[in-house]
Amino acid sequence: MEVGPCKGLGEMSKESYRSLSGSWRRAEGALNRAVAGSRVGKYFNIEARKTSFTKELRAGAATFLTMAYIISVNAAILGDSGGPCTPRHCTHAHAVVANSSATHARHHGAQTVQRPCDLDADPGYQKCLETTKSDLVTATIVAAMVGSFAMGAVANLPLALAPGMGANAYFAYNMVGFRGSGPVAYETAMAAVMLEGCLFLVLSVLGLRAKLARMIPRSIRLASAAGIGLFLAFTGLQARQGMGLVGPSKSTLVAVAACARTDAATGECLGGVMQSPTFWLAAVGFLITAVCLSREVKGSMIYGIVFVTVISWFRGTSVTIFPNTDQGNSHYHYFKQVVGFHMIKNTAGRISFRGFNKGGVWVSVLTLLYVDVLDTTGSMYSMAEYGGFTDERGGFEGEYRAFIVDAGATIVGSALGTTTVTT
Repeated sequence: MEVGPCKGLGEMSKESYRSLSGSWRRAEGALNRAVAGSRVGKYFNIEARKTSFTKELRAGAATFLTMAYIISVNAAILGDSGGPCTPRHCTHAHAVVANSSATHARHHGAQTVQRPCDLDADPGYQKCLETTKSDLVTATIVAAMVGSFAMGAVANLPLALAPGMGANAYFAYNMVGFRGSGPVAYETAMAAVMLEGCLFLVLSVLGLRAKLARMIPRSIRLASAAGIGLFLAFTGLQARQGMGLVGPSKSTLVAVAACARTDAATGECLGGVMQSPTFWLAAVGFLITAVCLSREVKGSMIYGIVFVTVISWFRGTSVTIFPNTDQGNSHYHYFKQVVGFHMIKNTAGRISFRGFNKGGVWVSVLTLLYVDVLDTTGSMYSMAEYGGFTDERGGFEGEYRAFIVDAGATIVGSALGTTTVTT
């Protein structure tokens, strides 16, 4: 007696779903047709490129989520250099040691000695470093935003730009050195980045960059993109900025880690291999993305990232990004603001050409330029080829303006305090 009504309800639910789905598709189609026929749609060649407004929204969201890692990673790497922070910012850099004899002090004066500053513990230096890292987060975001908007609006290409991995590590650990221990001062190193961007801009304006790019064999251009992907994957597998599967080893350099506990100084595993809760959360997120990709689900890259991100927000769990520590509480209070604005205080405009009389600075400039020509240009051509923008001559539409935008974004980034911006 009750089967008929239940069946009727099920059929009604299916009809409602079909009706709702059909209404959404019609609304989506109408929106896409309206945008494609508008002045904006014609400028961006939506119909000519056989795409649609909603498809581009999904692609933009996926690109943003897969690139957003650079916001924190770039700030962390460049922050390792200490930025403009030096021992002069230390609170307890000096101490006065006076002889206990008042007569001796009166005749000979008190002895003043300089006590070395413990950079990792000094509150003054750490405050400067925290401000610098916040500056670098803002600088990374602004450089990526300016570069990406300019690439779309000026070059009319769907290529996203942001400070690149590799150049930031070279800057932090080879040029400036960890906590400023390298051969080049921070201000001089930023001037080197800006000079390299200016040289790159000149090459782009004169059309020499396109000629240099065509001299790079296609196989090398494609291999450059694959190599960057492998480098980013290796970075993502490490503990500090990734899921922690790879750790250091004295005998084999790298080893399987995902440890429950690690040494804070060396990063070596102290026990519990493959027992890190955050690793297993990342593995589940990777599995979600992989399954969605294999089934050709639209927006596959988004779902695994969103899953891991939301799960990590909950406090009181072993996988939270906000543990009950001073740093975790600080991050949580910042997170609760939802929207915030940070004025760049330490890194913007820190440009000095005073150290350019040293040969090492010019070696750094040439190294950055060489990497930009091979790495950035190779990546741009690879992305253009994947997007179907290349022609039979090996070039791609809008390449002249794209090269200028790319070089200009590096100049903007260096003025704000970040390293080479790349496609």
